[in-house]
Amino acid sequence: MAVKLSMGEDDLAANADINITPFIDVMLVLLIIFMVAAPLSTVDVPVELPVASAQAASRPDDPVIVTVTQDLTLMVGERETTLDALPMELGMATMLNRDTRLYISADRTVPYGEMMAVMNRMRGEGYLKIGLVGLEDEQDPQAAPPQ
Repeated sequence: MAVKLSMGEDDLAANADINITPFIDVMLVLLIIFMVAAPLSTVDVPVELPVASAQAASRPDDPVIVTVTQDLTLMVGERETTLDALPMELGMATMLNRDTRLYISADRTVPYGEMMAVMNRMRGEGYLKIGLVGLEDEQDPQAAPPQ
């Protein structure tokens, strides 16, 4: 907005530019707020995971099942193995076909970190189709009816 100060010559030209300095200041303050608030929003919350109640998918004829027992013994099919030898055992079981769907079956007392170590080893070898095996809870009142 321009104001005429005197009746004489017009020394001041009209300023029609947008002043973006306040806008930048506000954006920097918002950036700082979000940078401080983002780490606070990722809090570890203890949860008790529910039993799966979805309808089971069709099972292949000869599935490759990796089992983690209660005493942390690792098995591929019926063969006992170690975490270091897991890639070799999976290669023999799948004939080096990385598109084969693998299933992990584990005891409920197996620590989550151990399950993730097995899954990370499988993913590191290129097996990306990994399914988890669980029991179906037929007594769950919240379960969706079969379709």
